[in-house]
Amino acid sequence: MITENQEYLSELRTWSKKYQDWREFKDSSIMIAGATGMIGSCLVDAIMLLNREASLNCQIIALGRNKEKAKLRFKAYWDNEFFTFVEGDINASVNYDGHVDYILHAASNTHPLAYSKFPISTITTNVIGTNNLLNYAASHNVKRVLFLSSVEIYGENRGDVDKFTEDYLGYLDCNTLRAGYPESKRTGEALCQAYIKEKGLDIVIVRLSRSFGPTMLKSDSKALSQFIKKGIAKEDIVLKSAGTQQYSYIYSIDAVAAILFALVHGKCGEAYNVAGSNCDTTLKNLAETIAKVAGTKVVFELPDAEEAAGYSTATKAMLDINKFSSLGFVADTQLDSALKSTMQILEEEYK
Repeated sequence: MITENQEYLSELRTWSKKYQDWREFKDSSIMIAGATGMIGSCLVDAIMLLNREASLNCQIIALGRNKEKAKLRFKAYWDNEFFTFVEGDINASVNYDGHVDYILHAASNTHPLAYSKFPISTITTNVIGTNNLLNYAASHNVKRVLFLSSVEIYGENRGDVDKFTEDYLGYLDCNTLRAGYPESKRTGEALCQAYIKEKGLDIVIVRLSRSFGPTMLKSDSKALSQFIKKGIAKEDIVLKSAGTQQYSYIYSIDAVAAILFALVHGKCGEAYNVAGSNCDTTLKNLAETIAKVAGTKVVFELPDAEEAAGYSTATKAMLDINKFSSLGFVADTQLDSALKSTMQILEEEYK
């Protein structure tokens, strides 16, 4: 299990020594929606490690739709006094009446195959689910909510900027299947502003770049995730385009640190771009880096129709992180070392 993987635990310990803002959460309670996802599960692992090794005494309320899946993933914590799992769909309601200081909303479909297979739930989780969580926060006197948004809200780069700043308004064709994810994330952000105005909630928004890391789900169909899985299997890396697309990425453990930092230091109502300072690259370079680590090569293959329906049409989507960096945080893990750690940890887990 990943919670017993020594390299993974070492990565989390390195983070805990590097970023000290977690001390703000001592003796508090944090509700995490989407707790079994890549980012949500890494948040749970990081905080539970600090509970164990730094006496953080932070209560985790993990929300998820599948109790059996959660029990398997969080077996190490299931009977821990600082861990509570709440089964349910946030599109219906939030079924927890205990005290909550903070809410981290990380529940969402986040990969192409999910967008094309489950377009309705992709939208409803980002809109109805967000509304339910914000309404819960307002009625339970929650101190602060963090809404996890996405680089996807910027749409296509029309060639007028090198990197997206937080005030960039990109192009989105809303009358497409693929638009469900970015449009619903935009609506989720608008809901945050509405709750700030009408209910007086304290909310901060993090727009996360494309993410990867050892908590990546096997079902993840993003190009990078498929590259990593091929690399672990010692197979050739399949590139389904020329690979000239330029994207920003972030290591999931850096993303967790950034989220907790934003929860402490972010300004209410503001949105912050979050990406790795050393992780801007082309898709082709990404594939070649993974192939080099794996000792394989890159091959080209066209995607099938269902895959292609969920793909982003953005050819250049890099984030300007100066606004977030000015708060005092930089995610500076090197891309190649993050990929190598991810593959080593997952290789052991896949066995």
